[in-house]
Amino acid sequence: MKELDFNLKENPFYDFFSTRYAMTARINVEKLWNYCKKTDKSFFIMSLGCLMNAVNSVPQLKRRIINDKAYEFDYLEGLTPIMDENNEIYKEMKVETPQNFNDILDWHDYVRNLSDEILSGKKDAFLMETKKRDVINIANFSCIPWVDFDTITSIIDTPKQTQPLVTWGKVNKDYEMSVAITVSHIFVNGRELGYFYENAQKEFDNILDFD
Repeated sequence: MKELDFNLKENPFYDFFSTRYAMTARINVEKLWNYCKKTDKSFFIMSLGCLMNAVNSVPQLKRRIINDKAYEFDYLEGLTPIMDENNEIYKEMKVETPQNFNDILDWHDYVRNLSDEILSGKKDAFLMETKKRDVINIANFSCIPWVDFDTITSIIDTPKQTQPLVTWGKVNKDYEMSVAITVSHIFVNGRELGYFYENAQKEFDNILDFD
């Protein structure tokens, strides 16, 4: 990561009670949905890859406040809850960024195997106090595949929390899927959210061309 020449106290949102705000928009996922159904790939994992890439494409989403200074990480890894539906077990999994792999399908298999190993107890789940997570290079991703929601709110741990929280929902009959993102207004404005959604749509359209 690198330290930024960014005066936090001159930021107009720095002293707000909370700097957090959220936006929800729909992404067309028809191409990837059909591919996953034909090839028995996990749509959840492939969607996670698309959204991780979209987050990492926007520098402002990788910015954090550490010891009252502004920093920008080179990349963010993904943190997501996973579940064993039969036993109602929920654990957290931290995954590497897809850019560390030569092929998106290799990354898919790595995530699927990691999930299986964590749920079976062969590997430890991710554990860290919530307040410490805002100063490491992660973004939080969560899927609610049972609900085609229009909007969603996210919990706020601290008023100046900067870690992005990304939530996506059920794919509807038009192959549209809601994607919500919660961010800090200290670093992220509407333009940057526009870039995130634009790049997310490109990822869902072109993730299979990843190299």
